[in-house]
Amino acid sequence: MAAASAKPDAPLSKPLVFATSGLGGIFGWIVVHPFNTVAVRMNLANMAGGPPKSLGVFTSEIISKEGVSSLYAGIGAGCLRQVFYATSRLGLFETFRDIAAQYRKTDFAQRFTLASVSGGAAALISCPIEVCLVRMSNDASMAPEKRRGYTSVFDAIARITREEGPAAFYRGSQPFVMRAMVVGGTQVATYDQLKQIYAPLGNGFLNQFCSAMSAGLIYSLITMPLETAKNRMAFQVKDAVTGQLPYTSTLQTLRKISASEGVLSLWHGFLPYYGRCGGHTVTMFVFVDQLRIFYKAYVKK
Repeated sequence: MAAASAKPDAPLSKPLVFATSGLGGIFGWIVVHPFNTVAVRMNLANMAGGPPKSLGVFTSEIISKEGVSSLYAGIGAGCLRQVFYATSRLGLFETFRDIAAQYRKTDFAQRFTLASVSGGAAALISCPIEVCLVRMSNDASMAPEKRRGYTSVFDAIARITREEGPAAFYRGSQPFVMRAMVVGGTQVATYDQLKQIYAPLGNGFLNQFCSAMSAGLIYSLITMPLETAKNRMAFQVKDAVTGQLPYTSTLQTLRKISASEGVLSLWHGFLPYYGRCGGHTVTMFVFVDQLRIFYKAYVKK
C-alpha cells in the first residue's frame, strides 16, 4: 500500500536540467578529448597531401614528437564548447519535449524532430567556440611559420575577433549545424530504440554502454562527411595570391574534397571520430544521470 501511494519524483527545475546537462557534457568531453584531437588532425592531414596512416601510427607519431599532453591541446576550448553546446542541446531538448507533451503523447517522430531542432540551435550558439577548438587542436601539426599560436581559448577568441572579424567564428557553421541536427535526431532516436534491442542485457550500465556505442557508430558514419567539411571550413586560411577562401559552402566543400582527394577522404580519421562520438555519448549520459541521482539523493533532501 505504501509503495502504491508513493509519489513519483518531482521533475527537476529547468536551471538544474541545463546545469547537469552542461556538467555532464564537460566531464564526458574530458574523457574523450584525445580522440577529438586525433580525429581532427587525421581529418585535416589530407590537406597537406601526405600518405594516409593508421590510427595507431598516427597517434604514436603525435606522442613521440609532441608528447602525450599534445592530445589535450585545446581542452579549454573543448570544455567551454560543452558549456554552450551540451547545456543548450540537452536542456533545450528536455524543455521542448516537456512543452510538447502537454499537447500530445510523445512519439518517435516528435522526439526526432525536437532533438534535431535542439541540436541545430545548440550548434549555432556554440559555433564560435567550435572554430577555436578546431584551430587549437590542429595548430601543432602546422609548419612553425604557419602556426597561429593561441595561448588559450580566450586568446583565440580575442585574436580571431581582432585579426579576422566576428564573421570568422561562423566559418563552417553550415556543416556544423547540419551535423548537429543529424546527430541530435539519430542519437536520441537510435539510442532509445537500441536500449530496447539490448533489453536482455538489463537496464543498467552495460545496456547504456552498448546502446550508446552502437548509436555512436550509426551517427558517426552518417555525419563524418559533415564533420570533415566543418573542419576544413573552420581551419581554412585565405589564398595568398587571390585572397579568397578555398571553401565557401557545405556542398562546395564536399564536392571539392571528393574531386581532389576521393570520396573516401570524407571519412578520413573515422576511428578516432567514432571513439569521440560513441565515447562521449556513453560518458555524457552516465555523468548527467549520476549528477541528477546525486542531487535527488543528497542535495534535494
